[in-house]
Amino acid sequence: MGVGGCWLAFGAILVVGKRQASGNEKKRDLKSHVGFALQGVAYALCYALPRPYFSAFLRVSRPGEIILTALTIAIGAASVWFCYAAARTLGKQWALVARVVEGHELVMRGPYAVVRNPIYLAMLGMLIASGLASTRWPVLVVALVIFQIGTAIRIRSEEKILREAFGAEFEEYARRVPAFLPRIV
Repeated sequence: MGVGGCWLAFGAILVVGKRQASGNEKKRDLKSHVGFALQGVAYALCYALPRPYFSAFLRVSRPGEIILTALTIAIGAASVWFCYAAARTLGKQWALVARVVEGHELVMRGPYAVVRNPIYLAMLGMLIASGLASTRWPVLVVALVIFQIGTAIRIRSEEKILREAFGAEFEEYARRVPAFLPRIV
């Protein structure tokens, strides 16, 4: 139930963000569609290969189950919040696939000061929450590998466009801020 609510909120962010996105594209990279499809396959695995209802992700004590359930919901909720903050920061520049729009600005504030691709980090969180809530751990591991391949394709695709559009400014940003996973200091 908790992860389902997170998915509803996550979906709403994507739908509202898409409606507010600018339509004046200057450049788009269609290779990012392959990465997007692989990310979708990863999510589908978690739900297409579910574990039996009311069975635990791991064999743990009752208090352990409660902690794991709370952690799963917390990961989902944090992912929704991070996605919302990133989409709001991008505003009209937000899109599902790699593109640069007319008047595009290199966003380096908010969640983009933590990682260059915060929406993908939020998507990873939703995949982990989904896997913890619905599938067996070996399926989640395979889904994570497929998701990471798709994410790498999308990041390469997007960053190629951003390097072309912003040159040295993007290079300096890329040196300071990690692409996908935040630095733990």
